[in-house]
Amino acid sequence: MTTAALPTVDLDGKHLSLEAIGAVARDGALVRVTENARERVRAARRLVDEKFGIGDAIYGITTGFGRLANIQIEPKDAAQLQLNLVRSHAAGTGEPLPVEFVRAAGVLRVSSLAAGHSGIRESTLDLLIELLNRGVTPVVPRQGSVGASGDLAPLAHMTLTLIGEGEAFYRGERMRSARALQLAGLQPVVLGAKEGLALVNGTEVMTGIASLCLLRAEQLLAAADIIGAMSLEAFLGTDRVFDRRINALRPHPGQGRVAENLRALLAGSQIMESHRECGRVQDPYSYRCIPVVHGAVRDATAHARRVIEIEAISVTDNPLVFPEDGEFLTGGNFHGQPVALASDLLKISLAELAGISERRLYLLLNAEERGLPLFLTGRSGLQSGLMIVQYTSAAMVSENKGLAWPNSVDSIPTSAGQEDHVSMGMTAAVHLDRVLENVEGSLACELLGALVATDFRRPLKSGVGTQAAYDVSRERIAPWTDDRIPAPDIAAARELIRSGALQRAAEKTMNTPLTGETA
Repeated sequence: MTTAALPTVDLDGKHLSLEAIGAVARDGALVRVTENARERVRAARRLVDEKFGIGDAIYGITTGFGRLANIQIEPKDAAQLQLNLVRSHAAGTGEPLPVEFVRAAGVLRVSSLAAGHSGIRESTLDLLIELLNRGVTPVVPRQGSVGASGDLAPLAHMTLTLIGEGEAFYRGERMRSARALQLAGLQPVVLGAKEGLALVNGTEVMTGIASLCLLRAEQLLAAADIIGAMSLEAFLGTDRVFDRRINALRPHPGQGRVAENLRALLAGSQIMESHRECGRVQDPYSYRCIPVVHGAVRDATAHARRVIEIEAISVTDNPLVFPEDGEFLTGGNFHGQPVALASDLLKISLAELAGISERRLYLLLNAEERGLPLFLTGRSGLQSGLMIVQYTSAAMVSENKGLAWPNSVDSIPTSAGQEDHVSMGMTAAVHLDRVLENVEGSLACELLGALVATDFRRPLKSGVGTQAAYDVSRERIAPWTDDRIPAPDIAAARELIRSGALQRAAEKTMNTPLTGETA
């Protein structure tokens, strides 16, 4: 696709959806700032120039930073002050963040600056836009932010590229930023008064990561419902627990939605009808409580979405410029607590999604009383079947237990005590990404088990949604007839989940979405 053919996201500094962030970060959509927003940017800059010109004491413009805020800076040193700030704060370490996370942070940074309360020059804003539109992505190390004045170190590394320092990715290669700018036909900027501070203060990196993770979490919620339905069907579990009357008596929105999803997925299932009179009235909790557990995770995710959506349209640097009042106000909008708590809530909730998935897989592999062979192999002893696939899921679930520990309850004071309470929001967001990897992996393992177990129920047909999910899975994952290396199958199952192919196949036959607002 040529650049001209790419969709464009218009930013006005007041509206920005998580889907739009994903479109820019993952799909390469272009960014454009509206004219009204540009006028606000120009007005804020005029006030910065005016106050700087008359020598007013303004934090970060004519003073030092953090604990050094009471040290006056000579006007002649204003540009050097901003340059020193960016260089000294680029203290990150560790592996680089994925390009999509940095691009998400970039579009959030442009949106925040476009609100017109940061005081940067329009030309600096334009370079930020062009970095996104031309595919120049700063190299940003994973570690270094405590989420106090936002993401100081990560944002400083992003800003290095603007001034032609540090490193960047361009057309799949890692190189010096100066070279990347040159190849993209761009020129670095020389930072003016206030600009360095405006560019390194804010929560955009943790929010960018959390935004993309939230979108991925919603996709995993749909996959969990599909795979859970497939497992329950193959396990010969009861669908009475999805009855509207039961779930209406505990009217959490997520619980009702999951029960509705499971009813739709299993509609018309010959497998379910085959054991209506079997005499069993209850299943283990990992099957019986799917609406409750999956539903609670949905509700937690919906709350996190609301928090992150608000953060995405927030202005989080400091000091803030109010050109209509002729004032600079210093506050604490850069503190990452809302994003930290939302990320921790997602970590804890989604870890449960993996935990209950692993339990369902365990039961499928040990369901001889329900007519399934041990480890889902007809030649037990000679073959191990899916025995070790459950081990893999258990390992990922165990890892999640450590990652789900809430980073937001930790605070290590910084800046000689000036920043005496910090959010650790960046750490929470990075750990959230890892939790999602493990949730996807656990669901992929369960999908393999559900597929093999379903084969033992043939020739009976599955439900309308579970059959569609089975069919699209079998296009990529061959039936398990003899022991083979499971790793490629797990990878294929992951891709079915990650690409959305599993969800699309089920939704197409059901004619109803599995995600979105809860019922």
